[in-house]
Amino acid sequence: MKKIKTMVNGIPGKVATGIAARLLSDDRFELIRASFTGPEIESATQLVGSVEIRLIRPDQREMEIKRIKSEEGSFITIDFTLPSAVNENAAFYCRHQLPFVMGTTGGDRKALEETVRSSSVSAVIAPNMAKQIVAFQAMMAYAAKHFPGLFSGYRLEIKESHQKTKVDTSGTARAMVGCFNSLGVDFSEDQIIKIRDPQVQKDELGVPEEHLNGHGWHFYTLESSDKTARFGFFHCINGREIYAEGTLDAVLFLHQKIKAEQKRRIYTMMDVLEGNRQQ
Repeated sequence: MKKIKTMVNGIPGKVATGIAARLLSDDRFELIRASFTGPEIESATQLVGSVEIRLIRPDQREMEIKRIKSEEGSFITIDFTLPSAVNENAAFYCRHQLPFVMGTTGGDRKALEETVRSSSVSAVIAPNMAKQIVAFQAMMAYAAKHFPGLFSGYRLEIKESHQKTKVDTSGTARAMVGCFNSLGVDFSEDQIIKIRDPQVQKDELGVPEEHLNGHGWHFYTLESSDKTARFGFFHCINGREIYAEGTLDAVLFLHQKIKAEQKRRIYTMMDVLEGNRQQ
């Protein structure tokens, strides 16, 4: 099978770097030795394993993308950058005809989708690339659709804990709010408790010390108004391997859609899961 050329943007960020390392170890992919990075990055290169990746700042990328496309031909871009760069990056990918997998959270999500729909570029866009968590969200969405108002009158608490470098509220936690609203719970995104203090994470939550710099722990707790009934859901992820695995599946899925010349332009991780199930 011909290898799928892939460019990972966001290096030297930990998620992007981890995904690049996975691509290098997987015979199905060929990693392009360049990465678009942020304006604050001073280094010109970054080692991923023993491979040197050239880092390209925003003021250089308009010129550099022409050279990369000329040398590499067609490829799929993976974006794990910063929330502040989401919309600008998507516009750049669409302008230069670069199909992409967007795992970065934040930004104006409605504008993001409109940018892709108004272009000829296909993309997988998801606030969470972990397949198992996406499946959990699908189960909750099913309950919200088929049992509306089930938890009417209940009080909801959502806590999410991530490494202190994650600046935005978890996109996964925000996405879950709509499900709970449909289930009858009065709750808004600004009520989500965002934990970024490593001491609190270690002492109160029990996050292992070796994963304080890379974890995603989410807790959803429902309690009846008279406090006689209590329900809880949680998913606790240490490290970033689960996100890399889902991202590679998304790249394979998007590659197949592009090969089949599918007309649909925007896909989610649920589409990726469905695609895997049908194979």
